[in-house]
Amino acid sequence: MELISPTDFAKEKVRSVQEYAVLAAQSIGNIFRRPLYIADMIQQADLIGFGSLRIVLAAVFFTGAALALNSASSLARFGAMTVIGQLVSVGIVRELGPVLAGLVVAGRNASGMASELGSMIVTEQIDAMRALGTDPMKKLVTPRMIATVIMLFFLTIIADLMGIFGGFIVSFLLLGLNAQQYWTSAYQTLVFQDVFMGMTKPFFFGYIIATVGCYYGLSTTGGTQGVGRSTTQAVVASSVLILTVDVLITRFLMVVLGKAA
Repeated sequence: MELISPTDFAKEKVRSVQEYAVLAAQSIGNIFRRPLYIADMIQQADLIGFGSLRIVLAAVFFTGAALALNSASSLARFGAMTVIGQLVSVGIVRELGPVLAGLVVAGRNASGMASELGSMIVTEQIDAMRALGTDPMKKLVTPRMIATVIMLFFLTIIADLMGIFGGFIVSFLLLGLNAQQYWTSAYQTLVFQDVFMGMTKPFFFGYIIATVGCYYGLSTTGGTQGVGRSTTQAVVASSVLILTVDVLITRFLMVVLGKAA
């Protein structure tokens, strides 16, 4: 690892933030410019959405089951076992569903975008694209961004249902709760603010995943070793940003929707 001065390190990080901000802004601006590359969007939607469906559902299902199982012992002390449905539904819809779906998609697709675009950089395919008059930002980044935002939204909806169902399986089979009581409790406790908060986050998470993955892919240097390094950095950066933005969005929406303490 090459040693650099703290000043050069700080300058490098500031430059990286500036370059990422420009790429993120261009990915939105290109939506209003033709051509739209609809076929690329559909292809990316298939890779990102349907390709991530099974692992997202599995992750959220077992998280809902674990949430119900772990909360049962605490609730039993107060004779409140009947509110497990409320706890699972609110926790999954507001927080765990969107975050887990975002983290899983980030691990699977941010790394894929970084490795794919990094390989194109190493093999000079991006330069050839520019020579042929095609804008790499519009051709490669914008379709991935749109596909990720849209598909993560629908993945989150399905993941929320699967997480609540996981809590139901544990509650019904292991804890002996009544099925109708669980689903009635889970349904009635949800209000507009909870659903709105949970359904807003996937748009931000999908945008972060796509832009971070494409940024590290397009900034790859150092040959094949650089591709692996960019892949790792994309997953780490997107995961950290998702968790950070989640806290900020949650607090902001709590204030806006009147649910702040």
